[in-house]
Amino acid sequence: MDLDSVLESVQTVNHQRIEISLRDYNAENLCKAIFQVLDRGTHKSCQIVCLETLRILSRDKKVLVPVTTMENLQILMKLAKLNPKLKSLGDVEDFPVVVEALKCLCNIVFNSPEAQKLSLELNLAASLCRLLHKCKDKRKVNDIRCFDLRLLFLLTLLHNETRSQLKNDLDGLALLTQTLETILGIQWAGKYHTVKASNGPPLSSQDADCAIEALKALFNVTLDSFNVHSKSDSHQYRHLTAILRHVLLSRGPSEEKTEELQSNTINLLSNVPVSCLDVLISSYKNRASANNNDSDMEAIQVILKFMEKRIDKGSSYREGLTPVLSLLTECSRTHRDIRKFIKAEVLPPLRDVSNRPEVGTTVRNKLVRLMTHVDLGVKQIAAEFLFVLCKERVDNLLKYTGYGNAAGLLAARGLLGGGRGDHWYSDDEDTDTEEYKEAKPNINLITGHVEEPIPNPLDEMTEEQKEYEAMKLVNMFDKLSREDLIKPMGVRADGTMAPLEETVHGSHIAEENSSDSD
Repeated sequence: MDLDSVLESVQTVNHQRIEISLRDYNAENLCKAIFQVLDRGTHKSCQIVCLETLRILSRDKKVLVPVTTMENLQILMKLAKLNPKLKSLGDVEDFPVVVEALKCLCNIVFNSPEAQKLSLELNLAASLCRLLHKCKDKRKVNDIRCFDLRLLFLLTLLHNETRSQLKNDLDGLALLTQTLETILGIQWAGKYHTVKASNGPPLSSQDADCAIEALKALFNVTLDSFNVHSKSDSHQYRHLTAILRHVLLSRGPSEEKTEELQSNTINLLSNVPVSCLDVLISSYKNRASANNNDSDMEAIQVILKFMEKRIDKGSSYREGLTPVLSLLTECSRTHRDIRKFIKAEVLPPLRDVSNRPEVGTTVRNKLVRLMTHVDLGVKQIAAEFLFVLCKERVDNLLKYTGYGNAAGLLAARGLLGGGRGDHWYSDDEDTDTEEYKEAKPNINLITGHVEEPIPNPLDEMTEEQKEYEAMKLVNMFDKLSREDLIKPMGVRADGTMAPLEETVHGSHIAEENSSDSD
């Protein structure tokens, strides 16, 4: 804002306009003055105060417009030790200046589209990677590392080119994995096996925050990494998965921070090629079956508890619940031991079938309720998860959910007439409990539970009354059908839904063809 515009505003009688104009003018000119002070060099304590002030002012997008220039960003990069000519981080006394400069860059890049464009020209991502290398094996520089990672996350979030550059040209996956390993102070007990984390002390607040920033940056770098193309790729992702298992078994300084760590870890695991996720259940001391070694499934147990917590929250299911359900579904589909363990936890053998499957407080009850959720994405992934646990067998799914809850999934898959999904599973059979076998003949297949017998109202009617009610019902359906308020549907031979006249016509043709062949 120029001085003439400010003077024009001051001469009005609009007090609010005067206040806004003066505030913007003061802030803009203060920013310019701060950059001039920082550029000519001053005492470190003065630099820190200037940077703290600039960080506060940089939250205002209007103020940033005139001061976001190549020269000003270069001043901040120099203070943040992002100059490619610098060989080291310098003295410890410099660290607070570096941290404040990185904070300012985070705010400016986030709030200014112009700064986002300039970051590409300045090759800011490469400078940040060099700074991470300088922080290698130095736990005392966690603040610098934390804001370096936050800025990398922002750049890879805002620019596909930066994400591609970090992944392909700057070896970002290896660098960020090593950085996360350093933050956590991981010790290795063997290949893909870390020293157990669940018995250790909780992470400090600083380490937890830094680890979260590394997980977020890794998430962006590993997007679209569904397939492993080489042995080196496989090793890299298995190494990362072992570290993520360590994070899942770690504790943050608070319950909220632990949940945030787990959430970001699960999001990242969703990007890891599913063939590498067997590392989650591997055991260094005992390579036996997961059923004989409970510690193998410790990480999976953490993920299951996290899933249930997210269900119990009852809001933001699409953002908070979909990633963990997708991860558990893919793990169960690909790894037999994981599926068997989760099946035992989520769908234990049925004993009491007196209540509907969606009624109750068990994990099964909660997931079945989600099968009829209003959010289509949540509804689909919850149903898919249970279907995979049932080895994609329709009869097995209906046993645990009832036909009414499963109808949406079965209709979408063309399995209303029964059958199984496209994936192959092992042939081990599920065994029914004696209680279930005894109750099975009396279970209502639609509701999935045993219902109390309901008196038949027809028993007390005369034949004339029955005929009258039947004709009344026929006339009602005919009227609704003619007015297109309802459309009678039927099931084709392939199990999919279609208008009733089409399915009836198709069955007649099939009968004629069958009689002709005879």
